[in-house]
Amino acid sequence: MVDKPVAEMTFEEAMAALEQVVSALEKGDVALEASIELYEKGAALRAHCAAKLRDAEEKVELIRAQEGRAVGTVPAEGL
Repeated sequence: MVDKPVAEMTFEEAMAALEQVVSALEKGDVALEASIELYEKGAALRAHCAAKLRDAEEKVELIRAQEGRAVGTVPAEGL
């Protein structure tokens, strides 16, 4: 796992670390206390990834608004 505070991770680093946490928990060979720590780390990583995605969505919406394009909608022909 990346040995870096979650808040300093890029989206890609956090996703990779989250995948490692999930994999370790799915194996089921982790002691109870370690499982709890992994679960807490996973929750923090998930929240960090969600925040990064929200930030990216907001940036895209801002760019679309600056271009005079509709914000928050998708044209029907694009579906």
